[in-house]
Amino acid sequence: MLDALTLIAAVEGEESSQTLFYVAGAILAVFAVVISAFAISRIETFPSSAGQARGVIGLAALLVVATLAAAILTS
Repeated sequence: MLDALTLIAAVEGEESSQTLFYVAGAILAVFAVVISAFAISRIETFPSSAGQARGVIGLAALLVVATLAAAILTS
């Protein structure tokens, strides 16, 4: 019985660590909550310029791509 379990464990291999994905996902989630709270509290003036809007969109896109890349790399 123990030999069979050892063989199954050896065949299955090690499961990859998902830590990178969890960290990237947590950063993305925190960013979303913070930017939402900031935007709600300043609904009339956020974003104050086109440059600021592009920056927020760019950072959000970068965080999404990083999270997707982490998901692919750790799967």
